[in-house]
Amino acid sequence: MNDTDKLWAGRFNEPTDAFVEAFTASVAFDKRLYRYDIQGSIAHATMLARQGILSEEERRAICDGLTAIGERIDSGEFRWSIAREDVHMNIEAALTETIGDAGKKLHTGRSRNDQVATDVRLWLRDEIKQINRGIGRLQKALLDMAEREADTIMPGFTHLQTAQPISLGHHLMAWFEMLERDRDRFSDCLKRTNIMPLGAAALAGTSYPIDRHYTAELLGFERPAANSLDAVSDRDFAIEFAAAASILMMHLSRMSEELILWSSAQFGFIELSDAFCTGSSIMPQKKNPDVPELVRGKTGRIYGHLMGLLTLMKSQPLAYNKDNQEDKEPLFDTADNLRGCLKVFADMIPAIRPNRDAMRAATLKGYATATDLADYLARRGLPFRDAHEAVGKAVALCVEKGCDLAQLSLEELRGFSDRVGDDVYEVLTLEGSLAARDHIGGTAPAQVRKAIEQARWRIDQN
Repeated sequence: MNDTDKLWAGRFNEPTDAFVEAFTASVAFDKRLYRYDIQGSIAHATMLARQGILSEEERRAICDGLTAIGERIDSGEFRWSIAREDVHMNIEAALTETIGDAGKKLHTGRSRNDQVATDVRLWLRDEIKQINRGIGRLQKALLDMAEREADTIMPGFTHLQTAQPISLGHHLMAWFEMLERDRDRFSDCLKRTNIMPLGAAALAGTSYPIDRHYTAELLGFERPAANSLDAVSDRDFAIEFAAAASILMMHLSRMSEELILWSSAQFGFIELSDAFCTGSSIMPQKKNPDVPELVRGKTGRIYGHLMGLLTLMKSQPLAYNKDNQEDKEPLFDTADNLRGCLKVFADMIPAIRPNRDAMRAATLKGYATATDLADYLARRGLPFRDAHEAVGKAVALCVEKGCDLAQLSLEELRGFSDRVGDDVYEVLTLEGSLAARDHIGGTAPAQVRKAIEQARWRIDQN
């Protein structure tokens, strides 16, 4: 068989235009599915033999031939042909060249429509598992750092203004929880990805007595797809993956933004390792946080893939359409970039050096214990709104004097409320503020350590 011989050419009287041939070919990018194509074909041939559709000799020849082709691809000896359009036809043509007519029987009871849908699901199933392992590795890095920094005081922000004292460990655990939801989303996506289209054929199923449950069992799918039309045209699972990926990248982008801010001279909260930064071509003093900046930038790229897939599917009638060839490149790029971003983040986090003194000094600048003082007055019977007003006036005095609340004298504090007692300074210290929030989800160091312990247990369960 020549490269130019089409496996579907019986209906046609003229050869495909050369440009159209190249324009419609997908082998340049879908060849990365070859392992899954071979895996699916071996399972399909095994099922056909079990059902008496192939002989045992034919099954053995097909399976051995496919295994040998896989080895040739692995070693780089296999020659891919654009004229054969895609990964499926390249492998099938090579199989027929290798084992003869038995190779032509492999496609019995299936179509490229259900074949490619199966290949993509097999590939994405493995990708999701790798991504969740990558999330888990990053989470462990965050837990290790959070444990070291459970007592490290930093300002908590709202509107990027100093709000209340928190611990750095508590902040890092917020990142952990974001990632935990991401891991759950990918695990949930895996349930809908792990459905087998094979056996749906072109769109209506096949007249051969196939056993789809057996094929699903061989390939590790939870079950066969319930409707043949839906099986070959469904790309919901790919869109769901892209949506979960976009949310994960949004979280990584938020983390990146904070790392960029924290490592700036204006904040000075952390120093990123030189291994994850670059310099300027003109300003010798610069140390640029390129890794978090690039992760932040890649977020837009992943969002684009989600929108592309949604747009790809929005007007397609049932069942399969050639449009769906366009699902693979955004999927491949999304998965590749997710794995890369997770790896570089998991490598970068352990090398971060916190500047604890700078964090503490920044916390003291923003009247971060004002809420603690209001709570103190409310506990002593002053209605909270009145307490809020009294503390606001105290802060105004601090602004005027250029001092912190803890630096006001007892007499000055009592000028705003006669409910202020000698113990007021206990709530105005940063340590006291943290320790007071000693409940589940709170920033008290004891609670942070409990949260870390529980988080390690949750990771171990998955």
